[in-house]
Amino acid sequence: MQALRIYGKQDVRLDDVPPVGDPAANQVKIQVKAVGICGSDLHYYADGGIGDMTVQQPMIIGHEFMGEIIAVGAGASDGEGHPLSIGQRVAVEPACPCYHCEWCEQGHPNLCPNHTFYGAYPIDGAMVEEMNVLSRNCFPMPDSISDGGGAVLETLGVAIHALDLAHLKIANSVAIIGCGPVGLLILRLAKLAGANPIYATDCYHWRTDKAREWGATEAWLGDDKAVQHVLDATNGRGVDVVVEAAWADHSIQQAAEMVRIGGRIVQVGIPGREDALHMQHSIARRKGLTIAVVRRMKHTYPRAIKLATSGGLDLDDLISHHYPLAEAPQAFKMNAAYEPGVHKVIIQPS
Repeated sequence: MQALRIYGKQDVRLDDVPPVGDPAANQVKIQVKAVGICGSDLHYYADGGIGDMTVQQPMIIGHEFMGEIIAVGAGASDGEGHPLSIGQRVAVEPACPCYHCEWCEQGHPNLCPNHTFYGAYPIDGAMVEEMNVLSRNCFPMPDSISDGGGAVLETLGVAIHALDLAHLKIANSVAIIGCGPVGLLILRLAKLAGANPIYATDCYHWRTDKAREWGATEAWLGDDKAVQHVLDATNGRGVDVVVEAAWADHSIQQAAEMVRIGGRIVQVGIPGREDALHMQHSIARRKGLTIAVVRRMKHTYPRAIKLATSGGLDLDDLISHHYPLAEAPQAFKMNAAYEPGVHKVIIQPS
């Protein structure tokens, strides 16, 4: 069968790989139907790694995914304890915590130091025709959610966790830096939560256009005037909450300058190979800021599925491109170049 593997910087290849065997106990085998290209995948592609980790050997990439169950191992139950069966369409949580350590026991499986993660080096991911996954990571999807929408549930889960950390109150003012897929989903959730006004910035005009469509009070290009736009709109006060959902570069400093005294910054974006955050310390100190850093999500798939079926947001409206697995290298090149109109790119392995 075929899979997309990353070898290093800007080097992804379509390879023939051995077929997977039968699922073990508490596993299911899925035919992978849809995989999203995530911002962290673009870090792998652009830099040959992410954070302080470098790809040392070929790895199947992709962690935002769903599929159809084609085989079931003994005792296989989903993330809410229900038995799974052949033919079910499931979204798959990519993180596999140990469930036994101090942090798992305290309800923070996203912080588990013993976890593995589908599509994070060295664990193979989902841009492959078939794979075995842990059954408790699977969440059955209703027919009303498309295959592409099922892959985007992972992105929505991160957005839900980010909003949980934002501690939004009704009529809080919000600024969102970065209107990629996760930023747009955070924007939409903030709108549903009653935030007002909501300001958004991004480097690309088609993303700020989409931000306005999805509920932003105003959206601006994220140039050196972005901070002043927000301060002017709030009469110099700043907003209650800033969500940084870009590449965690100069945007971190922008967040500190946009937020009000005593405000809150939620940092979602992942920096490049420099692997550092830069913020003027005196601003954060004098404003008495609270800074929360997002680490993936915590059992958000059931909530994400409810949201996706509630009519409050349209996951398919976020998807701009679909590619078969055979064209995945071109899809990565296009996505990494941020060609006009790109939002969420979906790869279809099967």
